[in-house]
Amino acid sequence: MADTSSKPLALIVGAGAGLSASLARALSREGYALHLAARSTDKLQRLAAETGAQLHALDGTDAEKVRQLVAGLQGALRVACYNPSARVRGPVAELDPEQVREAVEVTAFGAFVLGQAAAKRMLTQQPEDGRRGTILFTGASAGVKGFAQSAPFAMGKFAQRGLAQSMARELHPKGIHVAWINIDGGIRNASRPERTEGADNPDSMLDPDAIAGEYMNLIHQHRSAWSDELVLRPWVERF
Repeated sequence: MADTSSKPLALIVGAGAGLSASLARALSREGYALHLAARSTDKLQRLAAETGAQLHALDGTDAEKVRQLVAGLQGALRVACYNPSARVRGPVAELDPEQVREAVEVTAFGAFVLGQAAAKRMLTQQPEDGRRGTILFTGASAGVKGFAQSAPFAMGKFAQRGLAQSMARELHPKGIHVAWINIDGGIRNASRPERTEGADNPDSMLDPDAIAGEYMNLIHQHRSAWSDELVLRPWVERF
């Protein structure tokens, strides 16, 4: 394997098809040495070959394993992104408390675990272009408004959003850019038909490559105008 220690590092936790794959390709094109982590890496082999990424089988809620992974990376960690979330749907009166606990752990606690490990690593790094690194959390509209029969998802995303806000206020002055991205709409994929409402509405779902482009814009933002939150919504989405 080629030596990538001189390249800036990017870590995506919860990697898979769709958004994280698009982000991996965008980071690869810009010269990042990629590390992709997921509970199962079986479906990531082609993406790893395409982007030169190293794969890591990882449960994002395992604090010690995440700490070990981040601490052991060779080079300067410049980008860390947390994508996982979990949904448990149903009436509040009928939800299984243990399933709710597990869902919130994946969405919120896992975000904290990666955020803490990445921040600890980045705080030791020398700034490059005025920044030590960027930490991104993939959110959803459920972090702004709770929907019926979706309380666990809202709990996790509200907590994740609060985490990102607190981290941003603490870490921005130390050169670490933190942002939470509200993905307010469905993401297009090959198995999901484009939404229509009685007429042809192209681009009625979020294009994963377009989302990845906005993540890259956050990574490149000048520190005099850092965003700590970004909302991405298709043009046909009702407000």
